This record gives sequence, structure tokens and C-alpha cells, in this order.
Amino acid sequence: MATSSSSTGDMHADVVVVGTGVVGAMIAHQMAQQGHSVIMLEAGLRRPRGEFVERWRDMSFYNRLHSDFQGLYPQSEKAPAPLYFPPNDYVGLHGPNGSAYQQGYLRVVGGTTWHWAASCWRHLPVDFTMQSSYGVGRDWAISYDELEPYYCRAEEEMGVSGPHDPALQSPAQRSRPYPRDMIPFGYADRRVAELVNPHGFQVVPIPQGRSIQPYGERPGCCGNNNCQPICPIGAMYNGIQHVQRAEALGVRVLDQAVAYRLDTDDHNRITAVHYYDAGHQSHKVTGRAFVLACNGIETPRLLLLAANERNPNGIANSSDQVGRNMMDHSGIHATFLANEPLWFGRGPAQSSCIVGARDGEFRSRYSANKMILNNISRVVPATEQALALGLTGEALDNEIRRRAACGVDLSVSLEPLPDPNNRLTVSKTRKDPHGLGCPDIYYDVGDYVRNGTQAAVDQIRQIAGLLGGTELRITTNYNANNHIMGGCIMGHDPKDSVVDGNCQAHDHPNLWLPGGGAMPSASVVNTTLSMAALGLRAADSIHAAFQATKL
Repeated sequence: MATSSSSTGDMHADVVVVGTGVVGAMIAHQMAQQGHSVIMLEAGLRRPRGEFVERWRDMSFYNRLHSDFQGLYPQSEKAPAPLYFPPNDYVGLHGPNGSAYQQGYLRVVGGTTWHWAASCWRHLPVDFTMQSSYGVGRDWAISYDELEPYYCRAEEEMGVSGPHDPALQSPAQRSRPYPRDMIPFGYADRRVAELVNPHGFQVVPIPQGRSIQPYGERPGCCGNNNCQPICPIGAMYNGIQHVQRAEALGVRVLDQAVAYRLDTDDHNRITAVHYYDAGHQSHKVTGRAFVLACNGIETPRLLLLAANERNPNGIANSSDQVGRNMMDHSGIHATFLANEPLWFGRGPAQSSCIVGARDGEFRSRYSANKMILNNISRVVPATEQALALGLTGEALDNEIRRRAACGVDLSVSLEPLPDPNNRLTVSKTRKDPHGLGCPDIYYDVGDYVRNGTQAAVDQIRQIAGLLGGTELRITTNYNANNHIMGGCIMGHDPKDSVVDGNCQAHDHPNLWLPGGGAMPSASVVNTTLSMAALGLRAADSIHAAFQATKL
């Protein structure tokens, strides 16, 4: 495997991958294993884990309290990502629920899995057939059974720990066991399950990209409880691990390389990606196959930025669906104090989840939900609450201990439907440091979510009651969950979709757009495992095209 370069810095490879997150990194790794030369372009910086850990240790109480997962990752001066402490307004948000779309993604080598919770959920089989099954939303171009082998491969690549007991699996339709058994329930998980499951709620372990024992070169998780914003020892799966494995096979990774233009030939095949380096010098990479895997916001933004004479509405956009159907698991939060100590905050940041309302005939009328029993230590919010009571000395200490032991935090994910009016466009007035238009997004959660919210609130009140809860607070504004979907939506018909079931662009035979942007339904579960599975399926599709001499 070899790449070539010229005196101008222009290069050539068999496969050009834009984006070094988990999807791009897994594809690059697989392509290199199969003997193809690969170049990866990353807009952001490359920094060592130790620097992130040090910046986290120096983080202020305020930023910790308000879950600043972005601030410890230094940004390239030329490629900003969304920041909120203070906000940098890189992504312009508007619409009835624009503020609910404040995504926290990273532009850094390794991608946003640097600060994810490592939740590795599968969609339910019925999530692929929402229109056929419930008369709402859209169907995927592939079935659960077609993606299932890739779910297995993605779990293997990420070293996922999950339950071997089918009664604790969601879904239970699996052809292989998890690579590792579930991380054992903590006391809080067991106690909540004892109290709520007899009333129709279903507490299950969250499948996780970590293990209590070493997995490959990763150490076992030792329960630092700060997976978000950074796993200090690398026990949690992160895209940088596949970047490094790809590099060991000869893949070349260029950081601070901001892609901004794609060339097309007379057959509308992609022939080159142009990028700016840190000094704003332009270069290009030519190739035979191209993959854009720079997340569900940056990928459609790049496709729109790259409009040319043959594709005046943007690359891959003859259907006018690029940037439309933007989705996230718009959610709400609830906190309360149980009437007994539960001791959340031991082990990984997320451990168990209530999935009893994940599916049912009600989905023809309103959104499903899932409720994560957040396992992040309650000491910091307990301290703020106790200080607000004006306590001092031993009374303050005792109150912090009581609130930290009894505190419960539920993170509720809801299920938006794809709506073409929820749209990403490129700003004509706001520019990044390279002079490229920043993303603007219009967002409305829709009545399907609003109706589902009331059902979720009723369930939260019941759960709090079963735990003897006091001081119940339920947020009224929707929050983002950083699960970006829909901007390059999948479908059979090129007239109303961007990619096919292999995430191959309808308009360009050598362009693949895998990841969350391709997903036509949101479900209520975290997207990363499905994104990785789609990426591995795309990699097989690319390799098959090479073997068939179509590239």
C-alpha cells in the first residue's frame, strides 16, 4: 500500500477519507487491511490524551457543574467546533426548538468519541420500518437483518460489554453474543430495578464500549466515573484507537486539513478533495473512492459548500435532501431525591437504562422514550444545592453527603421523526477563519415528540413516586443529546434521498456518506454503534467496487 505526493503537497491514494472519528477510522482501517492506500483528512488538531486529562483536572467548578465536555479539547484556530463556555455561535440555531439542537461535537483527530459515554445500543428491528409498521416517518433502505452482521462486527471492533441474558438485552435479536459480558450492576441499578420493574418499567444494562477486564491493548475500566469528558486511562473505546491501528498499516493522517471543495468529472465521479492547511494554503488529494465521515453536521455542510457547475445545489444533492431531516434525540432531564441512599456515581458514567417505553403501538401516535439512570457522581450538584441552603460547617458536610447519596438524575431521550423542514444550510454572513460559511440549522421537535413528552413526564412522576422522591424537577426545555442524524438521508429512491443502503451517494458512483447523517429514523438510542455498523457496511461496499473494477 502506498500513497503518492507532489512538490506542491498534492497527494493521491486509492481511498480518501474526510473525518477521523469512529466511522472514518474504522473504514480507513478496513481499507488498509485489504491492501488499499488511504489518506485521512481531519479539520482539527491532534493532541495526546495526557493533555486532555490535565486540562480536565484544571477545569473550574462551574464548568464541571454544567457538564462542559468541549472546553478541555483545544481547537484549531482555523476549524472551530461548537463551544458553550462561553458560546462561540459556530452553529447558528433558529426555529421553534433551535436551542434544543446545541450539539457538542469535536473537530479533533479521533472525533467526538473522546468524550462520549460509550453507550453501544442497537436499533430495534421495527425501528427500520417506522412507515410500514406505524404509518409515521420513513423506512430504511435496509432491514435490521441486513445490518445485524455489521452490528456484530462493530461490537467486536469496539469491545462492547453487554448482557448475555436475552431478558436483559434490548433488542434480543442477535446472531452472536457480546464480546464481553455486561459490566455488573451497581447497587443503585439493582435497587431501582427492584422498585420499578414490577410496575412495568424495564431496567436493563447499557451495552458499553469498555470492559472490566483488558480488551486488546485497552486496560480494564477502573470506574473513574469521568468518561465524560475524558477517560484518563483509555479503557473506554475511542476513535483514536482505530486511527492508530490504521496508521500502523500505512494510512496517512493529515490534521488541520479543512476540506472545502470536491471535483467531479463528466460522469459525475468525484476526482479530488481540496483542503486548506493551517496556513490557508490550498492542496488537493485525488483518489478512486471518497468517504465523507465528518459527522452529521459537517458532512452536509461540506456537500453544500462544494457546489459546482455540474451540481449547482451541492454535491450529492439532486434530490434537494442534503441538509434536510436533521434529527437528534431531543430530550428532557429529571432530578429528585430518593428516600434512601442509592449511591449513584460508582463505576462508568452510564450503567443502566429504563427501556419499557421503547416500543409499542403508541408509536403510531407519539414518541417512544428511554430513560438513562445517569451514573455520574452527584457530589457536585449536591454541593451547589447544599450551599444554596446557606449551611456551613458540619451541617453543610452532612447535607452534601445526603444529597449525593440519594440524588437521582434521569436523562430522557425522545424520538423525532424525519422532517425535511428541519434543515441545515450554509450561512451567507457568518464565516469560519478560512472564509467558509458556517452551518445554520432550523429545528422544530414536532408534535410527535411533544405528545411523547407528556407520556414521559407521567412515567417520570410514577418512577419518582416509587422511589419516594422529593424535590422532583423536570426540565421544560428540550436539550440536545449530540446524536446527529438525517442530513444525508438513506432511501431507495434517488428523488427523495441522498444515499442507498450501502451509504453510497445516488448521484456519484465513487462517493460514500456513512454515519448518522444517513439514518432515516432516530429511534431513542445512542447512534454510535449504528453509525459504526453502517461504516463497516460501506467499507465492504467500497472493497466490492474495487474488486469489480468499478473504481
